[in-house]
Amino acid sequence: MSYVAPTAEQKFLLKHIVGIDALAQNARYSGADADTVEAIVEGIGEFAASEYAPLAKIGDTVGARWNDGVVTLPQGFRDAYQAFVANGWGTIDGPTEFGGQGLPFALTTVVMEDLGSANLGFSLINMLTMGAVEALDHHGSPEQQAKWLPKIITGEWPGTMNLTEPQAGSDVGALRTTATPVGDGTFKIKGQKIYITFGEHDLADNIVHLVLARTPGAAPGTKGISLFVVPKLRLDEQGNPSAFNDVRCVSIEHKLGIHASPTCVLSFGDNDDCIGELVGAEGAGMRAMFTMMNNARLNVGSQGVQASEAATQMALAYARERVQTPRADGSSGTSPVPIIEHPDVRRMLLRMIAQTQAARALIYYAAGQVDRARTGDAAAKARLDLVTPLAKAHGTDVGCEVASLGVQVHGGMGFIEETGAARHYRDVRITPIYEGTNGIQAADLVGRKLGGDSGAALRALIADIRGEARDAELLKLADEVEQIAEWMLTEASVNDRLAGSYPFLTMLSTLTCGWLMERQQRIAGEMLTNGEGDPDFLKGKQGASDFYFKCIVPEARGLYSAAKAGSALLYETAL
Repeated sequence: MSYVAPTAEQKFLLKHIVGIDALAQNARYSGADADTVEAIVEGIGEFAASEYAPLAKIGDTVGARWNDGVVTLPQGFRDAYQAFVANGWGTIDGPTEFGGQGLPFALTTVVMEDLGSANLGFSLINMLTMGAVEALDHHGSPEQQAKWLPKIITGEWPGTMNLTEPQAGSDVGALRTTATPVGDGTFKIKGQKIYITFGEHDLADNIVHLVLARTPGAAPGTKGISLFVVPKLRLDEQGNPSAFNDVRCVSIEHKLGIHASPTCVLSFGDNDDCIGELVGAEGAGMRAMFTMMNNARLNVGSQGVQASEAATQMALAYARERVQTPRADGSSGTSPVPIIEHPDVRRMLLRMIAQTQAARALIYYAAGQVDRARTGDAAAKARLDLVTPLAKAHGTDVGCEVASLGVQVHGGMGFIEETGAARHYRDVRITPIYEGTNGIQAADLVGRKLGGDSGAALRALIADIRGEARDAELLKLADEVEQIAEWMLTEASVNDRLAGSYPFLTMLSTLTCGWLMERQQRIAGEMLTNGEGDPDFLKGKQGASDFYFKCIVPEARGLYSAAKAGSALLYETAL
């Protein structure tokens, strides 16, 4: 089946969850007028459907290929990527002084959603490039920004993030890659990195790697880590890619999914001739890298929505066409009906729709906070810090659940590759793992985010929810979330907090999603009363919200005991 961008849903969220009209009143985002927003939402939907979606199957079945250090993508990928660059889709929220359009990040969220729903693995090249822009924009010198950003923003030179090493895993402080001063302000880089997304490929003429490494005499752990720009090809005096920079792709991983994304093992300085530029001060690498990672974490949360949208579209199409058995209530007589008429199939489909809409609302809400934080809004920055682990973890959990349901709706054919349902399931499974596992997100929530301000940001969020929400189950969930938070802040040990961190994260995420769903339901009702908008879309919005309140919110309330169970239970049994 063909991918169709959910443009009506995206426009609704931009208006009522992001508040795009209010953002456009700020001088920074004055270009985000109604016509521009319309053109971007409609245009990227058409582009994703026509350029990225047709390559999804071959990207999965053939994927990236490695041969003697060279990585190639299937036919059509380079043309599609070059079309992405030529059409300026990478420039949406980039800084204007380096060729960006300076529009809200929320519009980039729409771009990334459509590209990922159309072809999740392929879209990873766009996601990491955005993170490289953020890191250099915030931490690069004026000379580095002028040198690198114009080409990275457009995507002409895509960027990568190089943290993980074979012995380090999630313990970034254990990395061993070295950076030795040359004497002219540059450094010789030597070491190996793993899990480097699009670390080598044939889609562009250069690749800009952002690499964490240690300088001589650096402090142990994360305090001794610095960040470096390390291009695949060095630039000549005219700023064009020229000499090889001793960066080699040793291999690519054979993975469960995202086969269109080459996951590379990169070796730097095998011939002692890999040159990098220091970004920011020595020892400040983690601060710069977290700038890049926080951007990426929201986009990974969006990947959960992307897989959910694609899986839901496919499951709905199959359920409408697959005819099997009469209705159990006898209403179809002896005639078999499309399986979408059977209650349990409808339950699965409506759950897929409701969870996708709720997770999307959370991602778009977070994107709106990014835009407000960029204007200097301190409250928005505090809210963004709080909801980022929710967006990343809950968005990807929903993606895995919905993609699994998509396989289930297809029945036996869901387990057969020809339908394509399994691809979404395989592709999305990485998302709870990379860019900080969801367990790390939960630990961050109950550690830095809850304890860093003694719960002030969380209390502010709950107060906003109580001020707007009316659903009884949602308000009970708010009470329970608050009770758990107070217990974690005042009574629980570190181990107790960590033991309950994941159920707590799910409860808080569901509470926030439910708040946003209720807002949409109320607005949809007002529009129907006033005769505005598409009635079918608005009624569908109301129905998905009802399902969320009656079926999903109560499930989250059921996690209360698990969130407060404590850690002793986990250590009673020898494992």
